[in-house]
Amino acid sequence: MGIFFKDYESSGPGIAKNGPKKKGAALFFDIFFRKFWVLFGVNMLYFVFFLPLVLGFLALSFMKDYNALLAVLSVCVVVFAVFIGPATAGLTKVLRCFILEKHTFIIKDFFKAFKANFKKAMAVGVLDVLIFMSVFAAYNVYPGLAIQAGTKLLYVPMILTFSLGLVVVMMNYYIYLMMVATDLSLKDLIKNSFALTFVGMKKNLLSFVINAVVLVLMVLLFLYVPPLCMLLMPFLPAAQVWFTVCFLCYPVIQTYVINPYYTSIGQVNPELTGGFDDIEEEAVFEDMGGKEKPIEKRKKGKGRHIS
Repeated sequence: MGIFFKDYESSGPGIAKNGPKKKGAALFFDIFFRKFWVLFGVNMLYFVFFLPLVLGFLALSFMKDYNALLAVLSVCVVVFAVFIGPATAGLTKVLRCFILEKHTFIIKDFFKAFKANFKKAMAVGVLDVLIFMSVFAAYNVYPGLAIQAGTKLLYVPMILTFSLGLVVVMMNYYIYLMMVATDLSLKDLIKNSFALTFVGMKKNLLSFVINAVVLVLMVLLFLYVPPLCMLLMPFLPAAQVWFTVCFLCYPVIQTYVINPYYTSIGQVNPELTGGFDDIEEEAVFEDMGGKEKPIEKRKKGKGRHIS
């Protein structure tokens, strides 16, 4: 009878090993809530690589010497640009394991992917920073120029810059996932991620909306309750949002990149069958989940009970 009167003396048939698996939203929420607290720890690990930006914001608040401030900000941005790509590759590696329900040692796998993909991920990270700096500059420069020149034509390059930024955001949904899941070159990673940006547009737009909503909420929190925002940032929302993006977008990569490769060599993608070894080891014990007979509840008698 609900929470308070559960029957703990009898059991059901167990969980079948090859029983029906959850899909879609049911699978997402199942994994998300099972990994809920773990995601906080993953976010803390990823947040370490945002510390250069935090130091940059602190410098803006306290430093008065313009030349010294410019030097500090330059160093902070360069350090962030160099390491944020490899850190994102490490984060993506861990979250991909979560999505595939594959065992992972979080810190070990994070830094293994960080090191293995350092050059490619660094190039992507630096390119991302440059493009987003261009978007920020376009937002601050072109409207003023348009007003001064008295023409709306100067809004065109701003719109083009924003469009480029949007495409780059969506490309990032795929480029890091392919980076940790395949051995593609940087050129092929960029080419495939650009193509998948348009192929998986529905999922991309959903991912972008989720990103935008969370970003707006964090900005509002920062503007109105800065201490609470700074307290929450080490724990969320980067890992949680990126988990959602990976969950939505990785099936697109499976469909158009990974599955065709296995089909070409006459095999089935092991990610789809739940196995990651080419040869399944012989089982010592058979999983009887779903086959056992329910244990009947013991009937209560009038005899004396021995404790």
